[in-house]
Amino acid sequence: MEAPIKFIEGKRIYLRPIEEKDIPMLYASLWDREARRLTGTQTIFSLKGVEQFIISAATDQSRMDLLICLQENDLCIGDIAMTDINYQNRNASVRIALFNKAYWGNGYGTEAMEQLITHGFEQLNLHRIELEVFDFNTRAKKSYEKLGFKQEGIRREVLFYDGEYHNAIIMSVLKDEFLKND
Repeated sequence: MEAPIKFIEGKRIYLRPIEEKDIPMLYASLWDREARRLTGTQTIFSLKGVEQFIISAATDQSRMDLLICLQENDLCIGDIAMTDINYQNRNASVRIALFNKAYWGNGYGTEAMEQLITHGFEQLNLHRIELEVFDFNTRAKKSYEKLGFKQEGIRREVLFYDGEYHNAIIMSVLKDEFLKND
């Protein structure tokens, strides 16, 4: 068996590019009810649509989509992306999703995010990285704060999910804040 590509390596996880063989697994992951709620996902996906998105994202220089895999057994446990990469203004957005609840709350997401943010600041020469997190996702907010993200604002009642409105919290981290946090 061919060894996996380990684009960015952490202690317990590594980040690798998405390959064609991953598309069915990614498609299946998009239907987990709790993951959809935490990410505010309401889109109805088709397998063909996911495949087309992955193909188009692979050639988009303003984004980087990667899978989160365990070092110990190469199991894919989530995906992470850096989007809206703006090389002129040196900023980008990030997002993450862990597929399997068994891996939630164990620091894997924090480690993956730390690896991607380090890559953004050290390799892509970014200055600022931002994200949005819904107000009910306290575990994610705590993880982002651990990495040095600071709340910048709130987009009020931006998500209507399960019959209720929810706020999105805008957070960002600057390169010097992140490196100081290390």
